[in-house]
Amino acid sequence: MSDTSEVLADLSLSAAGVGTFEWDLTTHVLHWDDRMHALFGYERGEFDGSVAAFNARLHPDDRPVVGRTVQRAIDTVGDFELEYRVLAPDRPARWVSSRGRALPGPDGHALRVLGIGYDSTAQRDSEARVARVLEAIPTAFFSLSTDWRFTYVNAEAERVLLRPRSELIGTVVWEAFPDAVGSQFESAYREAATTATTVSFEAYYPEPLDRWYEVRAWPQPDGLSVYFLDVTSRRKALTTAADAARRSALTARVTHELAETLEAEEAVARLAQLLVPELADWCVITLVEDPSDGDVARRGLRDIASWHVDPAARPLVERYAATRLAALHDRSFLARSLGTGEVVTVPHGATEAIMRILRPGETRDLLERLAPDSACVLPMRARSRTVGAITLFNGADRAPISPEDLRNADEVAGRAGLALDNARLYRQQRQLAEAFQRSMLTEPPEPDHVQVVVRYEPAAEAAKVGGDWYDAFLQADGATVLVIGDVVGHDVAAAAAMGQLRSVLRGIAVTSGSGPARVLEDVDRALRTLQVDVIATAVVARIEQTEDERLRGVTHIRFSNAGHPDPMVINPDGTVATLTAVRPDVLLGVLPDATRTESEIALDRGATVLLYTDGLVESRDRPLREGMAQLRDTLAELADRDLDTLCDEVLARMLPAHATDDVALVAVRLHRQDRPRPAEAGPNRVPPDVPPAAPSDPPGPADDGSR
Repeated sequence: MSDTSEVLADLSLSAAGVGTFEWDLTTHVLHWDDRMHALFGYERGEFDGSVAAFNARLHPDDRPVVGRTVQRAIDTVGDFELEYRVLAPDRPARWVSSRGRALPGPDGHALRVLGIGYDSTAQRDSEARVARVLEAIPTAFFSLSTDWRFTYVNAEAERVLLRPRSELIGTVVWEAFPDAVGSQFESAYREAATTATTVSFEAYYPEPLDRWYEVRAWPQPDGLSVYFLDVTSRRKALTTAADAARRSALTARVTHELAETLEAEEAVARLAQLLVPELADWCVITLVEDPSDGDVARRGLRDIASWHVDPAARPLVERYAATRLAALHDRSFLARSLGTGEVVTVPHGATEAIMRILRPGETRDLLERLAPDSACVLPMRARSRTVGAITLFNGADRAPISPEDLRNADEVAGRAGLALDNARLYRQQRQLAEAFQRSMLTEPPEPDHVQVVVRYEPAAEAAKVGGDWYDAFLQADGATVLVIGDVVGHDVAAAAAMGQLRSVLRGIAVTSGSGPARVLEDVDRALRTLQVDVIATAVVARIEQTEDERLRGVTHIRFSNAGHPDPMVINPDGTVATLTAVRPDVLLGVLPDATRTESEIALDRGATVLLYTDGLVESRDRPLREGMAQLRDTLAELADRDLDTLCDEVLARMLPAHATDDVALVAVRLHRQDRPRPAEAGPNRVPPDVPPAAPSDPPGPADDGSR
């Protein structure tokens, strides 16, 4: 009997507080515990253990189901689960839930049935309360049987589905709502039933409902329960918010793209691909050549960009943009928008309307093939002037531009107009700044067999032009002096300070004939006397050659470095070396009484010396050490190029697309003197008071030779 105790204990533990029973199939005696007697309304000793006494207390409607279910468990030696009503004298009907299991004998046939039972009346009452709640809630709910028939529909579901429950109960859901067949509704319901998992989704049901629903369906033993909520208003709000976000994102993208460059045409031409297909099927962008002229006919127009959502149609749009301005009448929609500064729209019939303002020819044929149904022209305005226009076109398959999108497009046009005008102002400022800067950077001399090439590259931003300079000139004895410098600061004030410093330095060097260190010392003292508040780095180098050196084919260079990046030399064999000073000296303008040092190096003829400012080798993304290494490698690769090409290639390879600092460089190639001066070195141009060939360099009264 230990097995029996274990089974009963297991069943009792699974449903605490319930009665137990055992039915001996050999004797047909039914054994109940006290709880089972109480459930059926029998006193101890009143129940005789017969199946008849059990059936006597069952509700007549429940007896057939109970009998069939228990017999099936006996036949299959399996389990059963039942719920039935018990009718006992002098008390209301009670619901009893029972679970049982048929246990086999030695021959494998059922020998006895063990089971449990408990009062489920309260649960039944709870379900009734749930039904009342389902009727009262403002959320639609229905249940489906395993064969997809409606078994329950609450009041809200009647309202939302536009069908009374009397019509729906017992009807197959796919027949009552045929548009659900093959839709997300069907696939989700079948998934829930097949996988016994809850599914949630949002879906649209067409006419006559024409609504969006949030649906949650979960499986039940007898079918499927479905909760659904009309979310059409929420979907519309989300769509409105998404559209607003899309328009905001478009404006942000346009702003970002326009800010990427200050080249007017490049900036605005990018608009075409941003606006299509966000706002239109295709578009054309027009630039006003002279926005200062109030007469549209005189100021000149040019279509600078176009785009179409269909790649196959882009050549048509491009050709249309290339020919339409010549074909337009003076009273065109484009002319009207540019003349008034107002948006001009053609909500329908755009092809016919535009054809009427086009002269016969290729443009009309192209427009007929493109077939726009709606169009709008948006002027690009900035600072009380119209600088261009955006024309948007939509085909018949796309609705005319909405009022919200039109406002967005107008804002985009305004930003584009401002970018165009900013580009114009930037161009003017840059030209003035560059002209100012270049006016102070003179052409280098062309001494015998010494080729000097200079370059100046302004910063990408006009306001940052200013601090860097180069210089190359001859002293009275014929020695060539090279200067590279950088005034602290990146603005027009730095350029002005550079002009003063450059003039002071070259004046002292020419009049004194001093060597590099003495020149820098004199410049420091002159800046103090003149009260010029400037700090700068600089390298001054002097190319010298004695008669003996000339015969041996070598030249020496003396240089002094005031805190500037070290010059580099390309030797005739292509190796690259850095001209490092004996010791680093302080910047100009810091210690006016400082004694400066000189370094000296002998170079074979055929060598090339490069002086440069820090913008060539240093930036936010490239440390100075890394830039210097890159410059050495670049010079090694370019060693065999002519000097002009070498300088151009160095700038091209070393500078980023949008340099944030201006760059100056001066390069000197010491051509061999045992052959004629090469043509690339240019004519031998020197001042009239300077000997045409470099002399020997004995110490003079202005330079005692101590360095």
